[in-house]
Amino acid sequence: MIYGYIRVSTAKQTVQNQKLAIREYCRRNRLRNIQWVAETISGTKKVEKRKLGDLLKEVNTGDVIVITELSGLGRSMLMILEVLQGLLDKGVTIIAIKEGFVLADNMQTKVLAFAFGLSAELERTLLSERTKLGLERARKQGKRIGREKGQKPKRYKLTGKAAYIRREREKGRSKNSLAKELNVQWSTMQSFMRANRIS
Repeated sequence: MIYGYIRVSTAKQTVQNQKLAIREYCRRNRLRNIQWVAETISGTKKVEKRKLGDLLKEVNTGDVIVITELSGLGRSMLMILEVLQGLLDKGVTIIAIKEGFVLADNMQTKVLAFAFGLSAELERTLLSERTKLGLERARKQGKRIGREKGQKPKRYKLTGKAAYIRREREKGRSKNSLAKELNVQWSTMQSFMRANRIS
C-alpha cells in the first residue's frame, strides 16, 4: 500500500502543494493508488493524538509512506526519530521528497539512523542545559524554585485512590500487592492508609 501523509499546522495553510509534490513524485516513480492521510494539527502534538498515530498502527511490512519532508512527522528530532524507528521496525519504507531520503532496510538508513540518533542526543543535552540555565536565572532573580522547606506537596501518587484501596483491602488484597500495582513503596502505602483510616 502507498500512503501520502500530509500535515499542515494551521487552517490557513493548504494541503494542495504537498499533495501535488507527492503525486508528482509517485507518478515519476510509478507508485500508484495512493491512500491519502491529511491533517491540520501542530507537530508538537503527541503522535497518538494525530492521524499519524492511526497510520502507524495501520501500516504493514512492505507499505510505503511518502511525505514532502521529515518535519511533517514532528516538531523535534526526538519525535521524528521515534516515528521513523517505529515504521522501520514494522518494515515500512519512508520517502522524504525534499531531503531525498528513501528510508528502508539499507545502508543509507543505518547511516542516517546513527546521525539522527546523534542529533536527538544533542537535542536532549541542549534541552537539559536550557532548563538548567533557566532555573539558575530564575534563582538569581529571587524566584523560588520548587516547594518551600517543610511544605507538603498538594498531590501525592495515591491521591484519589483511597476508595479503590479500601475496596481492594476489603477483598483481602495485601498492602504489598497494592503498593506494587500503584507503583509506590510499601511505606508510602502504609502511611497513606493510616492517614485515610484504611485498615
